[in-house]
Amino acid sequence: MKILFAAHENAWGGFLGLIRNELPQHSFSASGRFGFDDLKGYDVLIPTMSVVRREHLVDADRLRLIQQCGAGLEGVDLGAARAMNIMVANVPSGISGNADSVAELGIYLMIGLSRDFRKMALSLAGRQTGTPAGRALSGKTVGLIGLGGIGTALARRLKSFDVHLMGIKRDDPQKAKEELGLEWAGTPAEMEKLLSHADYVVLCLPLTPENMHMIGRQAFSQMKRDAFLINLSRGGLVDRAALEEALASEEIGGAGLDVFWEEPVDPDDPIFSYNVLATPHIAGATDISIQGIVRAVAENIRRLEKGQAPLYQKE
Repeated sequence: MKILFAAHENAWGGFLGLIRNELPQHSFSASGRFGFDDLKGYDVLIPTMSVVRREHLVDADRLRLIQQCGAGLEGVDLGAARAMNIMVANVPSGISGNADSVAELGIYLMIGLSRDFRKMALSLAGRQTGTPAGRALSGKTVGLIGLGGIGTALARRLKSFDVHLMGIKRDDPQKAKEELGLEWAGTPAEMEKLLSHADYVVLCLPLTPENMHMIGRQAFSQMKRDAFLINLSRGGLVDRAALEEALASEEIGGAGLDVFWEEPVDPDDPIFSYNVLATPHIAGATDISIQGIVRAVAENIRRLEKGQAPLYQKE
């Protein structure tokens, strides 16, 4: 089979080389960017961060499977794929080690902001010792917006830091509260309570048309003035202009970002002149996570060979 990896050859921690080693009988190609020119002749598309619209699928004469190398499918037109009998599957974050890796990076961003990473660099450059004084996580309140695989992994890890945990979940938040030992959980309609109490607001939910720019001017006005926003999900959840305004006016304390409004993000974007600790969409890019994703993707390609339905198929 011919399989197209819609990214640079070495993207996502060398994923393409690993999947090639796992499935040497198949032909793999890299598009060289987050996108592609043509799907003709390909049996499988691994879209990564690429948008897959109806017009891309019209001329896909052999395409049978769109297999994401992660959880995010917001860029794929699922309805068009369904209409053209093209199966779509992902790798849920909770089964690959991805959620654990993302949770670890989330804690890194929280600690980096709390200990004032910018002033630490200035102190080192100025040969100053013992400054700045930072904030400890202990006793602070963390608000997790989204309690799926990543939110769950974060909640379990953060308990050892003696924080107070709040959460937002669309369905049955009280069940999640009990299972994860949260002090409070509510629905998206109750978001203001979390925003007004949390010292760290952490986004760990999928991007949908309904929650695009859910963190905008109103949300920032409801947050504490020294609170930090941590985005581990998708850049589209946050209104970029509103975020810059909130940072410039010190309406919030700062932001930790692993995802952005455009990717790759412009390193000269003025938003980085504020208190922003940024990483290049690497939260899930660890040895454990990549190995788990390779196994899951390889299994679905093998199932396709055998005429079996893929695991984690989206309807």
